[in-house]
Order: sequence, then structure tokens, then C-alpha cells
Amino acid sequence: MPIKLKNLSVEQTKELLPDNLILLGYRGSIAHGTYVPNSKPNSIDDKDIQGVYIAPIEHYFGLKHYDFKEKFIGEWDAVSYELKKFVSLLLKGNPNVLGLLWLDDKHYIHKTAHGQMLINHRDIFISKKIYHSFTGYAWGQFSRMTHYKFEGYMGEKRKALVDKYGYDCKNASHLVRLLEMGIEIMTEGKIYVERPNAQKLLSIKNGEWSLEQVKKEAHRLFEIAHETYIKSTLPNEPDYGKVEALLIDILKKEAL
Repeated sequence: MPIKLKNLSVEQTKELLPDNLILLGYRGSIAHGTYVPNSKPNSIDDKDIQGVYIAPIEHYFGLKHYDFKEKFIGEWDAVSYELKKFVSLLLKGNPNVLGLLWLDDKHYIHKTAHGQMLINHRDIFISKKIYHSFTGYAWGQFSRMTHYKFEGYMGEKRKALVDKYGYDCKNASHLVRLLEMGIEIMTEGKIYVERPNAQKLLSIKNGEWSLEQVKKEAHRLFEIAHETYIKSTLPNEPDYGKVEALLIDILKKEAL
């Protein structure tokens, strides 16, 4: 049965997504529980989704090359990664892709047996490398929060909110979330994508915190993250041998 997304036709959905998806789920605010629907006056959220697909055989044995497909239609913002590209990002501890393997079931849109294999083996990608990626992304949000440029990523509505509050509240919310998630991973070895403190993040996102409050909380969390990194019992690196075996297994069974 073809995938169909709300308010899109089957044809539009097909244009949005690549063929041979093995996994598709929500990312961003919907997955985190911080989505503000576009019926609200201050909403600047899209419906973000992320997928993993097996590329055509030419990618693995021929001259063609596929990395990802990125497309925006209506309120839907979709990015899908070829399996090997997706795995390479997982091995780097990329916060934007790790969450796809740790979603609540309600946030998966499409899942094949091989997509489930990725989820079942998600622990092999967890290591102390994640500290550097999560805190690195957090520093990026910290910088953009106050040193923003009015470029394409920020629409007119978002610019108006920055002018109103004096800083980018959405960046601030991402900053706090990334640090809290990094701390959880270092201490528990798990990723909680749907945030238990979503209301706190929403209050930041909605401009209810002052810039000084956000900075104070960020510095506190950076310190805790560093302490948990030092004390963490996670391996220093992912289990590359198990990752390679998993990748080969999926490709042999599904693509080749």
C-alpha cells in the first residue's frame, strides 16, 4: 500500500519521498512533543519527517551515486538518506539522525522488516562520540540564538519573533534540548526523543524565558554534560564490526 501523508495526494507523497523506503518517521518538533500547529499565531513549525531507503543497484555496483533526497511540499519537510549514508551519520553521532531509531511507535509512519533491524540494533551506534556531536550542535544553536542572520532558514514570521523577544527562541529551545539529551545518553545510554519536559521547552520556544535565563541554563547544562562525559561508562567508539555486519546483512537480503 503506498504511503500517503495528510493533506497530500499519493502523487505528491511519492514526489516527496524516495522509492524503497525501509524506515520513515517524524523528526523535529512533532517527535519531541513541542510542535506548535500552524493554527497558532506564533507557529513557525513544519511537519518534519525523515526516512532511510535502499538505493538502486547502480549505487552499489555501478556509476550512479545517491546520498539523500530532500523535498518540501506544503507543510511537509522531508529528508531521506540512502542506507550507507544514514549509517555513516549514525557513526558520527549526528543528533539529527540518531533519533529516528529511538522514536515512540506512534511516530513511525512506515517501517519494513529491515527498518526494524536498524531499530533492534540501535545500541551499537551509542558511544561517547555522541557527547562531542550533541554539545557541538548545541554550541551552534547558542551562537545562532543571538548572532542570527536573516537568511533563508528563517522566514518572515520567525524574524518578527526574534525582533519581539531579542533572541531566537526556537534555537534556544533546541539548545536546551540537545544538552539534556546528551546528558541522558552519557548517563543512561538511551535516547528519549519525545521529551518528558516538553512544556519547559515550549515555554522557551514561546518566548517565556529571558535571554539571560536561557544563557544561565545553557551554561549549567554544558557543565553537567562535561561531567557526565568524564564519568560515562559508554565505549569510546561505536562497535564498527557489528555495524558493518548489520549493513551487509540488510543489503544482501533486500537490495542485492
